[in-house]
Amino acid sequence: MRLGYFTMPMHPMERKWHETLQEDREAVILADKLGFHEAFIGEHLTDRCENITNSMMFLASLVSDTSHIKLATGTSNLSQMHPVLIASNAAMLDHLSQGRFILGISAGALTTDAEALGILDEDRNKIFAEAIDVILEIWEREPPYDIDLPDNRFKVSTARTQATHLGLGYLPKPFQRPRPEIVGTVLAPYSKGVIEMGKRDFKPLSANFLLPKWVKTHWPNYADGKAAVGETANPSDWKVARTIFVADDDATARRYGREDANSPYGFYYNQILRKLRRSKRLFVMKEDKDQPDETITHDYVMDNLVIHGSVESVVDQLLALRDEIGDFGEIVYAGMDWVDPALAKRSMQLMAEEVMPRVNAAIKAQNAA
Repeated sequence: MRLGYFTMPMHPMERKWHETLQEDREAVILADKLGFHEAFIGEHLTDRCENITNSMMFLASLVSDTSHIKLATGTSNLSQMHPVLIASNAAMLDHLSQGRFILGISAGALTTDAEALGILDEDRNKIFAEAIDVILEIWEREPPYDIDLPDNRFKVSTARTQATHLGLGYLPKPFQRPRPEIVGTVLAPYSKGVIEMGKRDFKPLSANFLLPKWVKTHWPNYADGKAAVGETANPSDWKVARTIFVADDDATARRYGREDANSPYGFYYNQILRKLRRSKRLFVMKEDKDQPDETITHDYVMDNLVIHGSVESVVDQLLALRDEIGDFGEIVYAGMDWVDPALAKRSMQLMAEEVMPRVNAAIKAQNAA
């Protein structure tokens, strides 16, 4: 099982922006040094707490300060930018990183972003589907392109103005051929979108604020999508994000990860809970659709969605998660605000150096039995 990193990120809005940006950079640089496989970075335009506005720009700042970790958008919101810009910028970042780039994609769910861009009343899921089709066509074709797909608003051509002898009219291709890995975040129980991911060989990343019983529903749908195109799904392709805090002892883990009034984990889920209520998407945290909204309390969420403890405790909880949802290829560690930088860094270190070797040893022993 690989170890990945994901941050939305989420910081208290009173913190200085330049300081949180530097902290988020430091977290990815540390993840690289500790051997994390990849780092996903979210983006929003209008959120003072989730305040990286362009994940590709942020990742570009990390290329020279990292050596091995793959740098992933988590996600690029495809309804918010013309696909020519996404395709070209992603291709350049892939070259800057010499193939250490992953394109994470979504429609862009934040309504204030959509309103600011004047697309609040648009079908953003349709824009998303149209945009990814065009991005892939751009990477597969040569000029003059003449991309005019059925029922797609985006028409791309350089035929009228190209001068290929001068290098004019070309759109850049990625470093990785035929394209970088494409990852879609999966938020809903029994997601139908993950079937389409399987058909197109996009990789699924199950969200960290979804109950394990619903995370479990993603893999059968992905496998169905792969089967529909005559392929067999490999559990190694499934990434599962979880909210994890590891400490040297259970008391510290319980305090910082659960009980302290200043816990970044408490802050994170207080924000998530309020945002899901506001957007009427609280169902992702329910045991069943008829569970009353008022039962989805902060304590309920923390009890069900935060893995915290000493090394041995977290190992046991991760193995229990795998037993519940089935085999998967990567546990994606969710990054929080660094209320206590020493504890935040220590958690990442323990996760990489102590938890994962023991988890993988246990899996190896299970497979050999």
